[in-house]
Amino acid sequence: MCWPKATKVRPVLMGQTFEMIEAEGLEHFLTVIQNELKSGVYYPDRRRKVLIPKSNGKTRELSIPTIKDRVVEGALKLILEPIFEADFMPGSYGYRPKKNPAEAVERIAEAIIKGKTRIIDVDLKSYFDSIAHAELFTKVAKRVDDKNIMHLLKLIVKATGKKGIAQGGPLSPLLSNIYLNEVDKMLEKAKAYTKQIDGYEHVEYARFADDLVIAIDGYKKWQWLETMVYKRLQEELSKI
Repeated sequence: MCWPKATKVRPVLMGQTFEMIEAEGLEHFLTVIQNELKSGVYYPDRRRKVLIPKSNGKTRELSIPTIKDRVVEGALKLILEPIFEADFMPGSYGYRPKKNPAEAVERIAEAIIKGKTRIIDVDLKSYFDSIAHAELFTKVAKRVDDKNIMHLLKLIVKATGKKGIAQGGPLSPLLSNIYLNEVDKMLEKAKAYTKQIDGYEHVEYARFADDLVIAIDGYKKWQWLETMVYKRLQEELSKI
């Protein structure tokens, strides 16, 4: 992608509210962003930190982008999401178009009713904070061959530090799914493998961002599957 030449216009200042943007004009606001991207001078502003209480008494830190940065992230998401949606597995439900948490719960509930009662419950500790940038960029670059898009992605991701991606922006859920897609692919292969044995799937899973539940056939003859799946899960997670 090649950006056309930019035109001169007053800059968008950090701290602008929706009211300020509307008063000056939405067209002006978007033109400023467009020009910054075209001229290569765009750089994300500092994010506002907000602590959100969790059910266990702890807190989750959200990093809220400025309005301008949310527009840029949203535009980038519109470009990247259709590309990677084609790659995502059916067991991934987190922050995806036409998917919701209730469907993930129903998927596991149906698996349990069908006898998949051995449960591996995974909640990745500090998942968003521990995502390795180099590994993430490598995964994206396998599907995106555009230096301008990759440059913009790196600016957004690296603005939060040397590691991890900030929660609170439009782009982070998509990036989190890209990062764990290989884990989903491994579980799909496990399902297919068990179906080759006797014609039935003896493994099911559902993932919602960094929460993953794997259901395995509870019959004694399939006990070895729990060990195998757990080992493969550790192997995939160790890579990232």
